Amino acid sequence: MGIDHEKFSLERKLLIGSYSTLEYSVEASALFNPSIVEDFDQSFLAEGEKRVIISFRATGEGHLSSIVFRKGILDASNNLQMQNVHKHIDLPNITNKKTYNKKRFMKKMEEMNIPKKYSSTIMNSLSDRFEYFALKEAVRDVLKLDIDEQRRKALKEMTWLVDSYYDIEFHSDSNISERAIFPISSAESKGIEDARFVRFTEDDGTEKIYATYTAYDGYTILPKLLSTNDFINFRVMPMHGHGAQNKNFALFPRKVKGKYAMLARIDGVNNYLFYSDRITLWNNPIKIQEPKFPWEFTQIGNCGSPIYTDHGWLLITHGVGAMRRYCIGVSLLDLEDPTKEIGRLKEPLLSPLEEEREGYVPNVVYSCGSIIHNNHLILPYAVSDYSSSYVTVNLDDLLTALKTKD
Repeated sequence: MGIDHEKFSLERKLLIGSYSTLEYSVEASALFNPSIVEDFDQSFLAEGEKRVIISFRATGEGHLSSIVFRKGILDASNNLQMQNVHKHIDLPNITNKKTYNKKRFMKKMEEMNIPKKYSSTIMNSLSDRFEYFALKEAVRDVLKLDIDEQRRKALKEMTWLVDSYYDIEFHSDSNISERAIFPISSAESKGIEDARFVRFTEDDGTEKIYATYTAYDGYTILPKLLSTNDFINFRVMPMHGHGAQNKNFALFPRKVKGKYAMLARIDGVNNYLFYSDRITLWNNPIKIQEPKFPWEFTQIGNCGSPIYTDHGWLLITHGVGAMRRYCIGVSLLDLEDPTKEIGRLKEPLLSPLEEEREGYVPNVVYSCGSIIHNNHLILPYAVSDYSSSYVTVNLDDLLTALKTKD
C-alpha cells in the first residue's frame, strides 16, 4: 500500500491491532440457565462436601450463545464455594465424524423435510457407509451449477446435517473455566442454547456425562446430544426420530423399563415422555403433563433431567403464565411408570422478584439441572437471564408437600 508502518505512532499501531484481533467475549451480554452435576473427582474433600461442575449458557454479541463451565465445592451446610475463573478461552481441536450410515442419514433428511427429488442424485452416488468429504465435495460440485433456489437450499441443509456430527478436544492442562463450547456447525450458527447436563448410570454401573441442547441456525431448531467422560473430550451428534423436534429435551439419569427415557416439550406447550433403545433416536412421544395452574397456562416444560429419589422421580419444571412470566415448579413422577404423576406443587417453588425482574430477558427464573446434596435439593437458576444464583430446599419437606393430597 506504499505505507511506511515504521512511522506509525504507538497509538495508531494499537488501533490497527485492535481492529485485527476481533476480540470477543462469550458472556458479554448474559450468563444464565445453569445446570449442575457431580464431578467424577471427589478426592480430598471433607465429610459432607461435594465437588460440582456447573454449566451456563453464555451469550455474547449478536445474541450468540455458547456453553461455559465453572467448578465449585458444596460444603456440609450447602454453601457453594466457586473456583477462580480464568480470563482467557482455550481453543479446542475439532474433528468431524469420518463416515456415515447412508440409511440413517437419509432418514434424518426425511425428518428435516429435505425433498428426495433434490437429494436423491447425490445420495444414490454414495456407498452404504459414505465418508464426510465425499458428501461435501458432491454437494459443492452441484452448488456450482445453475440450479433453482429450492434445490440450493436443500443441498445446503444436507451439508448442514453432515457438519452436525463432530468431536471436541480441549487441552488437558486447561482450566475448566477456560473451556467454552462455541457454535461450530452450520446448524448452530446462531447459538447453542440451554444445555441440560446429567450424570448417567449405565446398566453395568459405568457412568458418563450427557447433555441435551438446542442448536439454532436462525430458522431451524435441531435437538443435539453431547457426551463426555472428563469435560476435556466431547462428542456431539444430532438426535433423530419424528419426536426429535422443538426444544426442552432432558435425559433421565438411568434407564427406565430397560430403555433410555427422555422428556421434551415437542409441541411448545406440554411435557412429553419418550422411550428408546438408542440414545439418539426418539419416536412415539407420550404426553404426561399439560398446563394446570394459572402460572403455567401458556406452557409447561422441564428445568433439567429428573432426579431419582426413593419416593419417585423429582422433576423440576418451568411454567409460563401471564405477561410471559417464567416460574419454577416441582412434580413427582412414579419410578416405574413416569407417565403417572404422583404430585405437583400448586404454587411455584420460585418466582421472579420485583427487584430481580429486569434483565437481558425480563421476568424470568429458569434452570437447566439440579442435584441432591445432604438431603437438600440444590437448584441453580438464572435471574432474568442477567445473572445466576442457587437455592436449597429441604428434600423431606418438598416430598411431603408433593405427596400431600388436599
